[in-house]
Amino acid sequence: MRCEWANSSEEMQSYHDNEWGTPNHDERYFFEMLTLEAAQAGLSWATIIKRRETYRKAYDNFDIDKVAAFDQAKRDVLLQDKGIIRNRLKVDSSINNAKLIQEMHQHGENFFEYIWNFVDNKPIINHYSDMSEVPAQTELSQRISKDLKKRGFRFVGPTIIYSYLQAVGVINDHVDACDFKY
Repeated sequence: MRCEWANSSEEMQSYHDNEWGTPNHDERYFFEMLTLEAAQAGLSWATIIKRRETYRKAYDNFDIDKVAAFDQAKRDVLLQDKGIIRNRLKVDSSINNAKLIQEMHQHGENFFEYIWNFVDNKPIINHYSDMSEVPAQTELSQRISKDLKKRGFRFVGPTIIYSYLQAVGVINDHVDACDFKY
């Protein structure tokens, strides 16, 4: 038994079974998911997950230092890459966000620790019987969104951040009947 949304494709099933709602503490993965969640804005997750491998190639496997160093020429290449979402604002935000995470590193901070500190390093496990009960945003995602924006991050609204928290396992919203809940 899986959450109903996971049954639409093999990619979605694999993402659901192996990543979504599973606590993660990998800096690169946190940046990857932030970039992909921002790319999803206004689109479906299925659209993004189909392009994930192309994103990994285009973004040097989400190496934060490499993405932070992307120049105008690399930005132009990304905007011509049909395998990713070619939205200038989304591409620019990914480079901007990499630079901000890089700055955190220079000050001895990790992005994943920064996010986990909002929940005292304990994942939130919600109990829903149906996906229709899962909120689009919460007070937590609003608070994190506000703080990220204050730091200069882009494409980090409270709805994107709620999805992001699910993606990196800070929040586990698998429905109670889902075999992958725990």
